[in-house]
Amino acid sequence: MRTVVYPGTFDPLTNGHIDLVERACRLFDKVIIAIAASTKKNPMFTLEERVELAEKVLGHLPNIEICGFDILLADLVKQKQAQGVLRGLRAVSDFEYEFQLANMNRALAPDMESLFLTPSDHLSYISSSLVREIASLGGDVSKFVPPLVEEALTKRFNERRG
Repeated sequence: MRTVVYPGTFDPLTNGHIDLVERACRLFDKVIIAIAASTKKNPMFTLEERVELAEKVLGHLPNIEICGFDILLADLVKQKQAQGVLRGLRAVSDFEYEFQLANMNRALAPDMESLFLTPSDHLSYISSSLVREIASLGGDVSKFVPPLVEEALTKRFNERRG
C-alpha cells in the first residue's frame, strides 16, 4: 500500500490545497493530511478547528486520513508507515525552501522521499496567508476557499472586530 503524508498548517485550507489532495488521492492508496500545530506561526485557527474543517471539506475522499501533529515530520512519516511526503510548489520562489526541507528530511530519515506537485494553473497564486489578509480586510475569498472555510473566516474576523 502506497501512503504519502501531505503536511502543512492549512490555516486556512484553500482550494489549492484541495486540488493537490484530490490529485494525490488518484496517485496513492492513502493520503494522510497532517496538520501541524505550528504554534510558532501563531495560527488563526486552533489545531482542532483546522482538523475539523479539513474533515468536513475533504470527507468526500475515501482514501484519506486527517490528523494533527506536533512532532518531527520524519517521525510522523515513520509512525504512519508512509513512503514519503507530498509538498506543493506554487512558484519558483517555493523551490529553494522546499529543496532545503527535503534534504533535511532525507538526513533525518534516509528512506523518506519528498514528492512535489504543482497546483492547477488557476490556483497557483492562492496562499493561506493571502487568503487570511483578504478576509481580515473584509474581502471576498469565496473564489479561494470552500464555503465552510469562508464561513469560518468570516466568523473569526467578526469575533475579532467585536
